[in-house]
Formats: sequence, C-alpha cells, structure tokens
Amino acid sequence: MGRVLVVIPTYNESANIRSIVGRVRRSAPAVDVLIADDNSPDGTGAIADELAAADPQVRVLHRPGKQGLGAAYIAGFRWAREHGYDAAVEMDADGSHAPEELPRLLDAARDADVVIGSRYVRGGKLVNWPAHRLLLSRGASLYTRIALGLPVRDATAGYRVYRMPVLDKLELDQVASQGYCFQIDLGWRAYRQGFRIVEVPITFTEREHGASKMGTNIVAEALWRVATWGVQARLETAKRAFGGRRRTG
Repeated sequence: MGRVLVVIPTYNESANIRSIVGRVRRSAPAVDVLIADDNSPDGTGAIADELAAADPQVRVLHRPGKQGLGAAYIAGFRWAREHGYDAAVEMDADGSHAPEELPRLLDAARDADVVIGSRYVRGGKLVNWPAHRLLLSRGASLYTRIALGLPVRDATAGYRVYRMPVLDKLELDQVASQGYCFQIDLGWRAYRQGFRIVEVPITFTEREHGASKMGTNIVAEALWRVATWGVQARLETAKRAFGGRRRTG
C-alpha cells in the first residue's frame, strides 16, 4: 500500500479524539493520522496539538472555521498529496468507524482503487442507530442506485480508502458537496472514471459522546444533486447514442 494517511475531520470532538487516535495507532501502527480541525470552540484543536506533540505520526491541520465535512476531507486529501502519501483514509472522529477494522480495509485496497466500509453488504452491522437515521441512510443508497446506476450498496458510507491516483483524477476542486452527498459525489466520480470499487463489511456504532452533525439540509442537498447528476448522465448517454446513429446513418 505504501504510505497511508488517515484523515479525521473534527468539529467539537474533544470527548472522542484522544480515544479514536489512540485506537488508530494501536490498530494500524504503520499509518499516519491527520486531524483536520475546523477551529472547534470546545478545544478539540488544542487536544489534537497535544497528541501531535507526543507522536510524530500524528499531524494537525488547523482550519479557520466550520466549513463542512467535504471541505475538510478535500483539504486532508490535498495535504496527503503534497506530503507524498499513496492512499488516504476517511474516518469519522465520533467512534462510529471502528479503527480496529482499518487493517481489513487496507488489505482490500491492495486489489482495489476505492474501498468502502459498508453497513449494507453481508456481514455489515449497525449498533444503536436510531430508526429514522437508518431509514434515511438506506433510502439514500437505494435512491442513488436507481438514479445513477451506481453499483454500491452503501453509497453514503464515510469509512473509505482512496488510492492517490483516484484522488488525482477526481477533480477535487470542483467538488462542493457536503455530508451524505460528498460520499455519493466521490463514489460517482470514481465509478465514472472506471476505478474499481469494493465494499467491505463493517460494524457501524452510533456515537456515545457529542452530537450528530446531520441535518435536513444535508439530506435535501443529496436528493437534489443526485437527481441532477442522474439527468445529466442520461442526457450524455442519449447524446452519444444519437451522435453514433447520425455517423452510421
């Protein structure tokens, strides 16, 4: 796999960040960690600095303010590219993504371009997740498969491994999506570029500390953008087919 960077975006995760970073370092000692903090008012950034001072494999990217999950990941991916990493991992700071499962995702990435830690393939599990969140998540993935033809069971999953050649091709400067939609956006771009995507079952556990950042605006964005991408893809397909008929006619 070469050099791997785990990107962990944070905003008000002071109750979780020490534990998550410690578990990552124990579970996958060879990887490095980048905490991308959006100037958390609860002092998460200061804790991140303490962790980095005590461990040379932990770094901190201080950002000026809360700009959303997608922007934090893109900043982390750029940092990974600039510092010569071969792959980047997305991982939540709230404990929902078990660092102990990271080695399995990295093993799968040896034969794939993108690895998704999936809740909805055989072996995937959900622990303590509210019914309305499950309905939203499953509904979003089904909607995405129908609208885009994206062959992924868990399109909104946020525990992922991207090889750097994938990120180099995804035109990250043009990605404006957030939340659910950010994950769908990058998966859709990777699929259209012909990269190999595999799903690995994980156990997803609802956070024990802090508050979820999920809001109705994030769900609305996903619905609108996925519908737009689906229409655009169908128009492109129809245009190519019509152009082919004209040339052969």
